[in-house]
Amino acid sequence: MGTEISLTFAGATLAWSKNHRGMDHGPLFQECDRRAYLEEDEGYTPPDDVYPMAFVRDLGSLKPRLELLGFTMERIQADYDALRHEWIDIRTDDGEAIGDKIPPTFDEYRDLATKHPIADLDSTYHSIGAREHASGRFATFEDLIDRLPRDYASEVWDYCERDYLVSAVNILHPYATLRILAENSENHDSDVVWDYGPLVSNGWENVEAFIAGARREETFLIATEGTSDLRILRQGLELLRPQIVDFFRFIDVEERHPFSGTGNLVKFAEGLAKIDVHNQVVFVFDNDAEGLDAHEKVLRLNLPANMSTMVLPDLEDFKSFPCRGPQGEHEADINGRGAAIECYLDHALHDYPPPRVVWTNLKEPAGVYQGSLEFKDSYTKAFLSLRKHTLESGNYDFTRIEAVLDRLTAECIRVASAQPSSIDR
Repeated sequence: MGTEISLTFAGATLAWSKNHRGMDHGPLFQECDRRAYLEEDEGYTPPDDVYPMAFVRDLGSLKPRLELLGFTMERIQADYDALRHEWIDIRTDDGEAIGDKIPPTFDEYRDLATKHPIADLDSTYHSIGAREHASGRFATFEDLIDRLPRDYASEVWDYCERDYLVSAVNILHPYATLRILAENSENHDSDVVWDYGPLVSNGWENVEAFIAGARREETFLIATEGTSDLRILRQGLELLRPQIVDFFRFIDVEERHPFSGTGNLVKFAEGLAKIDVHNQVVFVFDNDAEGLDAHEKVLRLNLPANMSTMVLPDLEDFKSFPCRGPQGEHEADINGRGAAIECYLDHALHDYPPPRVVWTNLKEPAGVYQGSLEFKDSYTKAFLSLRKHTLESGNYDFTRIEAVLDRLTAECIRVASAQPSSIDR
């Protein structure tokens, strides 16, 4: 009979294969998600000779991973609309009278998928084909379900309410289905499970075939102006974004930064663009006069879809920041002029005066001064010394660096969603 392996959400199957690993779902998970798993909610306990191991992660924490794999709502809507139009075109070309069978709009499809939390649906199994039992509360939506742009060979499993809905809406990539279901916040606490244990126990695969983490082609190389920027970003991701940290790679700067400075980073970007590197790359520049100028130069390179450039975000905090320059002591807007990455750290250090940006040199032809934060190395050192327990103490203000990580993640998601997925169904 063989052994099946499946990817499930709240107990409903999204993808499966028999006697082999099938689709590699490792990128959905991290090593910390590998654990013994018993489907106790369904009254299932594996036999003693079955290796009860699986990758398990709740949908809420999986959502950003899905987006970094390219499964954004905008991308999913485009895929659905393309499928819908293809469905109509094929049947029109075949001479079918579509009539009132026109597929639902994307909004109707999304609303159907998210109307009920999956875990709340009845999971009582009925005999095969017992649609009148399985559809239950979806009786009024049967016409909508029947009109979904489904492939002829695909099947709606109507054994219970839960399977009926999930199999009905699972018409795109299974990860797209998960991302749509994540639009209902009541689904966030339910588990996504890849139950590889029985396949290993029965000798169809070795446990080494099941590896967690983003694959190389799914990661992002983050290229920065200097070593300090790199270390701050890496530390910020490890502390504040552990659920997605494996998607980010950095240039090895243990001995020295090979492309230090804005000028060298621009040249690096130009070189990568010319040799058609396929890695996903994001160039990160400070939010100061030099960084903004370099960012504009990189934009003019017409980077391929797998590469992008960004500057650190403008912040309200920076619109009136203590400064010293030709005008003496004053407050000024340092966005685009003096907001290096150290400005986004907590400046409340003992034995140090309040933070201040010093205007250093006039940048032509923009006609603006470049600024530099005093004691920036001290702020960096304090941030790099933090450990995870600091998060719970509340003694460090992460607000500004959180904004940087949000901006970086959003740019990486934009790059991922602009390309064909590296994952095949």
